[in-house]
Amino acid sequence: MKIFYSHIKRNIISDITINDLSEKLFQLGHEHEISNDVFDFELTPNRGDCLSIKGLLRDLNQFYEIAEEEIYENNLGTFSLNFYNNAKEYCKNISFLKIEIDDIPAIYNGELADYFIDLKINKNNFFTDISNYISYETGQPTHCYDLSKINAPIKLDFLKEDTKFDTLLAQEILAEKDSLVFFDNNDQIINLAGIVGGLNTSCSNNTKSVLVECAHFNPEIILGKALKYGLNSDAAHKFERYTDPDCHESVLRRFIKIVEKHSTIKNVEIYTQTFECYSQRSVKFDPNKINKILGTSIEKMELQNILLNFQFSVDKDTIFIPSHRNDIETINDIAEEVARALGYDSIKPTSLKIVSSPRKEESFEEKKLKNLLLDNGFYEVINDPFVPNGNKKSIVVDNPLDSNRKFLRTELKNSLLKNLLYNERRQKDSVKLFEISDIYLSDSVSFKRFCGIIASGRVGKNYEDFQKRIDSSYLNGLLSENLIDQKLEVINISRDSIDSKIKDKIVYLEIEINEQLLLKDKISKKFEFNINNKRYEPVSDFPYSSRDLSFLVQDFYKCNALENLLLSLNITNLKEVFVFDYYENKKSNEIKIGFRFIFQSKEKTMTDIEVNKHMDKIILDAINLGGIKIPGL
Repeated sequence: MKIFYSHIKRNIISDITINDLSEKLFQLGHEHEISNDVFDFELTPNRGDCLSIKGLLRDLNQFYEIAEEEIYENNLGTFSLNFYNNAKEYCKNISFLKIEIDDIPAIYNGELADYFIDLKINKNNFFTDISNYISYETGQPTHCYDLSKINAPIKLDFLKEDTKFDTLLAQEILAEKDSLVFFDNNDQIINLAGIVGGLNTSCSNNTKSVLVECAHFNPEIILGKALKYGLNSDAAHKFERYTDPDCHESVLRRFIKIVEKHSTIKNVEIYTQTFECYSQRSVKFDPNKINKILGTSIEKMELQNILLNFQFSVDKDTIFIPSHRNDIETINDIAEEVARALGYDSIKPTSLKIVSSPRKEESFEEKKLKNLLLDNGFYEVINDPFVPNGNKKSIVVDNPLDSNRKFLRTELKNSLLKNLLYNERRQKDSVKLFEISDIYLSDSVSFKRFCGIIASGRVGKNYEDFQKRIDSSYLNGLLSENLIDQKLEVINISRDSIDSKIKDKIVYLEIEINEQLLLKDKISKKFEFNINNKRYEPVSDFPYSSRDLSFLVQDFYKCNALENLLLSLNITNLKEVFVFDYYENKKSNEIKIGFRFIFQSKEKTMTDIEVNKHMDKIILDAINLGGIKIPGL
């Protein structure tokens, strides 16, 4: 967002330099660069209220006395507009302003002239130019229809099917089904709501009578639409980041005032429809907690003055949040406002005392359990402890890094199920996973530690287990043989509500790791290796290709040579080789061994020609060992 220095300065009742202003804006958290007296801002998505001159001035009010812009003070007449809102959930407040003028001005003056000159912006037509300036100044997008081109009634509704639409930029787009649009009486689209108006009702250099639309849209219905249609829409950019639902009258009065400065107004009337009055939100005013969060000792009155300067209102022990601050939810957000006003650099550091029980090292029994699972082909995973949905036992994080993940999980099953499905969608026919993690519950004084185990598909990739399928008896058998006096509750996870076509059973088990956990000592320790030199390898999103070969070995001593050859192949994109079948014919003194070869690339889907080329080389090398045949070739 670009804003000219003097456009901000003219509302500040004191003499400030561009460097002074820049310093205060940085303190307020508004990152920017300056070039030729133009501030180029990079605002965070949660501060959509600052995407305008007025928005920045509201923050700067903390440091300077701010002059209000002039607005139209006379009474506004009302007019009857045939308007039907069939999307009240997504547009709860909307106003239409009808203005008729005598003459179109030849030149602009005041702030409107400065806007085009200073920022070197091309003009369109009188009313559209004012609409663009109003968005720049107030942060509230408006849209102007040529009143003579409007075929009432107007309807706001969702498209029933994909429909071609000519934008006011003379660009044809295919508006998708379920897009929110304004229709005229002929069910023709006249505006892609919150994004761009239509060509057929757009204003021109001859337009003297307009209908100005000023609406509040739910950001969800606007989000991503401009990008989808390849449109550079300033309105969509602002609506996506939330606009003030309670500003329409003041914005339209400002619109009228700028018109009045340039032309004689013959008639001005307003139509307003409110489907849900703005309900002011509040946070408990707790100076002690604010000071505790910041490590400060600020007096209550000073805190109150800071909040008043940011246009919050305070009544006894309640802070009322202004309608434009959709990002404020908790006392932590209020503390951040105070920190912005003080400047983070001015807050003296204090020692942080964290009271917690010492974390125990991984117990020997936990290591044995991990090795048992690794020995039997399971893979360990580590999942994010923060989840989007919680329950009565969940701990809620007041100020999470990700607002969509503000609950600490109370179990491991859902995370592991997502891991399993992720692997199945990548053609893994044997998925055996486990996770060891702490679980925190709101009704528990301390954490508990669990091992979650999930499995589905083939038991293993060897000739003994290749045809066996994982079920509850497999998991029960594996663990009951090695755990001492441990009651196991293996559950079957239904696939009915899962987006999966695979029919294999999913089994899950959760074991608490505590002092009662005991395992037999015979478990190997071969997986206790140093992982410092290990690197993560991303999983390929491309499908794999598998080939099976059955070898007939006539000389028993050639078995080892064949196995050593095939299991040590160094071929690009050969991901896995294993024996899936073994049969010894004692009568003929021959051995039949089945090998499976799995090829997969990280860059593309491999073709049959590429795979077959590798297989031809493998076959040739195997036959050259002597005493080995491949039936069918």
